[in-house]
Amino acid sequence: MSLTDRFAQLRSGGQASAPEEKPAAVDVFASQDQPTTLGRILEAKTAAESQSGFPELQQTASLASEALNALKERASQALFERLGSRITDSSIDEAELHQSVKDELKTVVDEEQIPLTAIERQRLIREIIDDVLGHGPIQRYLDDPTVTEVMVNRFDQIYVERQGQLQLTESKFTSDDALRRVIERIVSNVGRRIDESSPLVDARLSDGSRVNAIIPPLAVNGPALTIRKFGRDPLTVHDLILMGSLSPEMAELLKACVLARLNIIVSGGTGTGKTTLLNVLSSFIPSSDRIVTIEDAVELQLQQDHVVRLESRPQNIEGKGEISIRDLVRNSLRMRPDRIVVGEVRGGECLDMLQAMNTGHDGSISTVHANSPRDAIARLETLVLMAGMDLPLRAIREQVASAVNLIVHISRLRDGSRRVTHITEVQGMEGDIVTLQDAFVFDYSAGVDASGRFLGKPIPTGVRPRFTDRFAELGIPISPAVFGAAPVRGR
Repeated sequence: MSLTDRFAQLRSGGQASAPEEKPAAVDVFASQDQPTTLGRILEAKTAAESQSGFPELQQTASLASEALNALKERASQALFERLGSRITDSSIDEAELHQSVKDELKTVVDEEQIPLTAIERQRLIREIIDDVLGHGPIQRYLDDPTVTEVMVNRFDQIYVERQGQLQLTESKFTSDDALRRVIERIVSNVGRRIDESSPLVDARLSDGSRVNAIIPPLAVNGPALTIRKFGRDPLTVHDLILMGSLSPEMAELLKACVLARLNIIVSGGTGTGKTTLLNVLSSFIPSSDRIVTIEDAVELQLQQDHVVRLESRPQNIEGKGEISIRDLVRNSLRMRPDRIVVGEVRGGECLDMLQAMNTGHDGSISTVHANSPRDAIARLETLVLMAGMDLPLRAIREQVASAVNLIVHISRLRDGSRRVTHITEVQGMEGDIVTLQDAFVFDYSAGVDASGRFLGKPIPTGVRPRFTDRFAELGIPISPAVFGAAPVRGR
């Protein structure tokens, strides 16, 4: 059956199958003397999907979806035949390529001889451009500022995160191959590869959004894609205060700590906002300091000018050429850094970072996965052991206690909000134990409101950290009211 015949069947079938008592369900098509348009087809599809009790309308929805996909597939194929390798030519300016694709698409759609309104034509062209040059059906969510994460479990199941809550979308890829093409387009833009010999990859989009992709044979249900979006405009400390993630008193203390060149570890679970908080802390670094950032995939959005950005490199297809985070940390020490910012420590590079902190590179900042400040200390100890050095546990703990001055712990609460729940000073060693003292903790006792949102906020423990003496020595002002007069809650 030709594409034109399919549209004719949709038109006649939609009118014949509509029951008399449901006039609204059949009024989506125009009268017999009007052309069938893409908009009416989509309206018929939506109306039919809502009428689960009418199998005829369900069939109409299936035919509408099939016809729309067939039109897009034919137009995309014709576009590839016309433009060929120009679509993947990196030497062509992106704006010029988009204009060429748009011009060719207009010709292709005209050749289909399907009656479309101007709005419908623009919509069809936009969707095909998303498929050919963008990221297919997930492009709309990447462009949506309210979406913070996009999760493709398989080609026909896409979830997004809005305001900390997961939602299943109606969008889907046409096939595993379509999803695979989008994944390959993403990873190739950053010089990475994904195939059967290397079936998983970490990459990034042009705006810094973090991408993880995994394909068969590791992904049993087909290719899977996860994109953690970064806003076009980095969040500032004022944004975090307005969102309730930080209190003004916490922000004042953290700014003073960065200016005083304290070594800071940001801890938290997956998706809690560690990198966002690291960006905010880095914004307090004076513009006169030379900053070296080290990451697996570039995500940090530092606003200073004097920044050197380093990114690790995986091994090539021959198993050679790998440059690890640990190699970059060692190399950064020869680059005359005032501050070293490591996106995340997750292996033996932890030992090199602690040694850097202990040998004159004060003011370094990094993140680590942990469930509490105490767990962060234990995790740092474990990561040092991963360096392969046969060090006694006490020596490792002394390194940690001497290098790290402050732990800032951020959590993702049940209501989806992300809050800084602890600001904890590392005071030193008592016997074989690293001693910690909370300066701020989150007050859970306030309960939740009718919508389930936590009413609590971070409160000072009333304990003045020992490093505040350093503020006075360096002339860094901080209000005594920052630490409040709450009862002492130590560890």
